[in-house]
Amino acid sequence: MLDQILHPSIDFGIDTVFILIILVALEAVLSADNAIALASIAQGLKDEKQQNYALNIGLLMAYVLRMTLIVTATWVIKYWQFSLLGGLYLLWLTYQYFSSNSEGEEENSSKLNFTSLWQAIPMIAFTDLAFSLDSVTTAIAVADEIWLILAGGTIGVIALRFLAQLFIRWIEEFTHLQDAGFITVGLVGLRLIVKVAYPTLVPPEWLMIGVIIGMFVWGFSKKNEIEQNS
Repeated sequence: MLDQILHPSIDFGIDTVFILIILVALEAVLSADNAIALASIAQGLKDEKQQNYALNIGLLMAYVLRMTLIVTATWVIKYWQFSLLGGLYLLWLTYQYFSSNSEGEEENSSKLNFTSLWQAIPMIAFTDLAFSLDSVTTAIAVADEIWLILAGGTIGVIALRFLAQLFIRWIEEFTHLQDAGFITVGLVGLRLIVKVAYPTLVPPEWLMIGVIIGMFVWGFSKKNEIEQNS
């Protein structure tokens, strides 16, 4: 893969365009739960300007980490410890969310609260990195050329920024959306751990996508009463 970076062979044929479209579509589908997690993290900052700043800087850091992951992917996937740490991190994030929720806080308030902007930014970057462990592996299975995977990842991060902004608004509008998002975050974390411990039990990608779609249908199924009355 390093040789591909130093001596890239770029071919803009029909097959290349088709593969790039597939990579972008995969990023879009696999980023839905990622986007809601990042939106919820940003909501831990009460000021809207700080939320936007945290998303911008956090995703810029995430982009650097994701490109590094892609470049070193053939080395990283040899070490199961990376997947284990990523899975544990996502499960910890899910636990933090639901344990805060059980402490009697307001149902629709943000469950992750930060006293400093720089508490949120690293969490945004590393959350995206944890999600990328699975999506990068999928991208490598689809495409052989490193520049295509890098291009798909770049478009994915840009799309993720706008998706996260939308989810910040939707979280305030729909009652179950944030819960649905963090349930899928937990499922992705669990999948990474199962992939390490029992690879034969890992659910297929289409099943995970189906579950994510189902969770988001539930997430968008009920509006908050304030929104309904307005």
